[in-house]
Amino acid sequence: MFFAKKQILNKPFKPIITSESIVKKNNLPKIEVRKGSITNCAVDAIVNPANSFGYMGGGVAGVIKKVGGQIIEDEAIAQAPVQVGEAILTSAGDLICHKIIHAPTMHNPAEKTDAHKVFCAAKAALELADKEGFRSIAMPGMGTGVGGFDKLEATKTVVKAIKKIKFENVEKIILIDIDDEMVEAFDEVVKK
Repeated sequence: MFFAKKQILNKPFKPIITSESIVKKNNLPKIEVRKGSITNCAVDAIVNPANSFGYMGGGVAGVIKKVGGQIIEDEAIAQAPVQVGEAILTSAGDLICHKIIHAPTMHNPAEKTDAHKVFCAAKAALELADKEGFRSIAMPGMGTGVGGFDKLEATKTVVKAIKKIKFENVEKIILIDIDDEMVEAFDEVVKK
């Protein structure tokens, strides 16, 4: 089934977090670390570390599709191919967030990734979130599942991307994962 970009992106958007509810530090969004499923985050958008074709077969993408519905993958595929360093929006299906940002960390499904691709994907996702006026987003480990990238290095890379952006709208970024080692990496890097 084909979904026109206009149809996907023209849904009314209301941020979940108001500007009064979060205090920014050094002009950067507040970063919060959580253990849990990204599918349970009540945020404006969640990030899917995708592949360029929009297929959502395994890892975080597979869980997002399983909980949110097939419509999410259908909308992502309709906008493919998406290069590493670009990001797209889809609806959130049955999820409690408003939108999903798909940011490829790899070209082909289940392909190994690296620091450069993770940085480009994280930066593209964050920039799109800010451009769209989102106030709160949630990100899992980027490239650390089927991409095979080291969890601590992936977290350092995502935080580096956060620090490179001049945010105008994003006020809160939740780093969330179900994996204990990933959450420990988030904690270690964010505390520094």
